[in-house]
Amino acid sequence: MKFLFVVDPLASLKPHKDSSVAMMRAARARGHDVHVCEARQLYVRLGVACADCDALDVAPGEDGFRVLARRESPLAEFDAVVMRTDPPVDTGYLLASHLLGIAEANGARVLNRPSALRDFNEKLAILNFPQFIAPTLVAAEKIEIEAFLLEHRDIIVKPLTEMGGAGIFRLTPHDPNRNVILETLTRKGQRPIMAQRYLPDIIDGDKRILLIDGEVIPFALARIPQPGETRGNLAAGGTARAQPLSERDREIAAAIAPWARERGIFLAGLDVIGDCLTEINVTSPTGFQEITAQTGFDVAARFVEALERG
Repeated sequence: MKFLFVVDPLASLKPHKDSSVAMMRAARARGHDVHVCEARQLYVRLGVACADCDALDVAPGEDGFRVLARRESPLAEFDAVVMRTDPPVDTGYLLASHLLGIAEANGARVLNRPSALRDFNEKLAILNFPQFIAPTLVAAEKIEIEAFLLEHRDIIVKPLTEMGGAGIFRLTPHDPNRNVILETLTRKGQRPIMAQRYLPDIIDGDKRILLIDGEVIPFALARIPQPGETRGNLAAGGTARAQPLSERDREIAAAIAPWARERGIFLAGLDVIGDCLTEINVTSPTGFQEITAQTGFDVAARFVEALERG
């Protein structure tokens, strides 16, 4: 089989930790042809979606990649096109999703579905499951956010378009920087943000639960914050600890898995703090290599097996 991975520049990928690299290694190990391109290398000519892509050999260890050949290819020629470009979901990302939508119309199998990438903001998607979330507000007006803060006394505020813990703040009513934080995040009331009641269970980690084609991976990756930090994100310095799913984790994942599969979300990363769902990641969920290294459960192989089923 032939797979195309739409990724960030190869030089930016970390072979020892990047989930996209794990996927490509697993595909090569199972005898498949692996190709890569960047979103900027997608194009449409005479109604046919194509890409300038590189055939890639991916070393089984940490030695990186070897480009075998470059060619222009219609996307429909691949058995699967896997969109793995990191957020932010900005104009360039959205335009790439439209080009991938044209590829889908040409007959390409694109994962996750381009419409799902556009329709499900990773923060807002949790609002589809109110039974699993902490008290949550989405608003741009400072008066609304301050009322929520006064009600709950200790909250987290975050932008709706970032990743890796960027722009996340913990606020209390007496925070001297409250006004400037809210003005900056909301662009002085012009952009909505999310506010959620602070969850003390963050001390035990922000758990990443992976869903692959409707299957719940049995281990979560808990991202443990550094002392004095409220963000567990690995990009913010958190420590990764793989652990079996709790009963509540399984309940949340079992409810979301069929919903995600029906909407063309082949791979999703659920973020759970304590008993509460905080995000549904659909762009480029990570955690494959850490879970595999700590538990022996080969997440990337399971991902490629799901690709093979078609």
